[in-house]
Amino acid sequence: MNDQFYTRLPVNRMPLTELLLRENLFYQVPRDWHIIITDIKNSTQAVLDGQHESVNLIATGSIVAVLNIAFRMNISVPFFFGGDGATFIIPQSILDPVMYALSLYKDNTMANFKLDLRTGTIPVEKIYAQGQHLQLAKFSSSANFSIPIILGNGLNYAEQLIKGPDYLLSDCPAGTEELDLTGMQCRWDRIAPPVNMEEVLTVLVIAKDSTRQAAAFSKVLAKMDELYGPPQKRQPISIAQLKLKTTFSRLSDEMRARIGKIRFFELMRTWATSLYAYLYFRTQNGKNYLQSLVEMSDTLVIDGKVNTVISGLASQRASLQIFLDHLEAEGEILYGLHVSKASVMSCYVRDLEDGHIHFVDGSEGGYTQAARMLKKKLKQ
Repeated sequence: MNDQFYTRLPVNRMPLTELLLRENLFYQVPRDWHIIITDIKNSTQAVLDGQHESVNLIATGSIVAVLNIAFRMNISVPFFFGGDGATFIIPQSILDPVMYALSLYKDNTMANFKLDLRTGTIPVEKIYAQGQHLQLAKFSSSANFSIPIILGNGLNYAEQLIKGPDYLLSDCPAGTEELDLTGMQCRWDRIAPPVNMEEVLTVLVIAKDSTRQAAAFSKVLAKMDELYGPPQKRQPISIAQLKLKTTFSRLSDEMRARIGKIRFFELMRTWATSLYAYLYFRTQNGKNYLQSLVEMSDTLVIDGKVNTVISGLASQRASLQIFLDHLEAEGEILYGLHVSKASVMSCYVRDLEDGHIHFVDGSEGGYTQAARMLKKKLKQ
């Protein structure tokens, strides 16, 4: 029954700014669950070296590896995409197979991309023992897509431990299964902002006082609603700007990340399937898929901090920065942001109906660059 904790959480459809302030709608994560964090070491330098698409692809792959295991076990788990890695909260029952899969994926990533994917796990109970909090709710703004919302600094604390110099990775449990990255795709070209929008903005916000985290986040999101309009209006992904990128280079990178090598006939089959997609997207089913793709694009993550990718005008961004600077001067928040001319998207497509999720980042490593700005402020 404990394995179904997240599955059974009620879905809240009220405005997110209101949900954040409703403490009674958040539930404590079970003590016997575990936090898992994946993170590409030195991702900032990798992004600066032009590897931002590979960084996003690898982060997506870690999510696919975990979700495929959870799906086979009929378990839903909360997860959070971070551009250069991901965070999961999972039950004990799937911990060993997940850590084994991530160990295989780590080796594959190093062999094929020369990028070091750190993976670590910490029991939730240990987080609570250190006085940290993890309060979880489920939020949905559409009929088919919901996201987890975390309040408390538990995940931030776990990230500091796992990324710290003294963290010791435990021995990976033995396993016999092959790495399963079925459904992992990265076939969309850089996506320009919707028509009449000028830029893509990646924003990270943390609250300086964890006891007032919900109020600070609600203020920030309310201001975005005021300046940019509702989430649908500031959505950086639009059907009109979607373009498939079916070069052999792109498909080869995806295959190397997925199976660790290039299989010529499978590559040709994938390329032919991608060409067929041009025709499929002209059918009614294809048009329905594209519409749901936009709705199921993961552009907002709240994991103890606000992480979001939006589109808008430079003038709107200037107004938002004035507001964020004010909150920062008042000691309520710290923030980082990155401005780009496009967004990038990688995907997990289990099926074309409702089994697909699309992970969005600002181009040139939006999340990584915004985190770089935020880290400088934290050091100061």
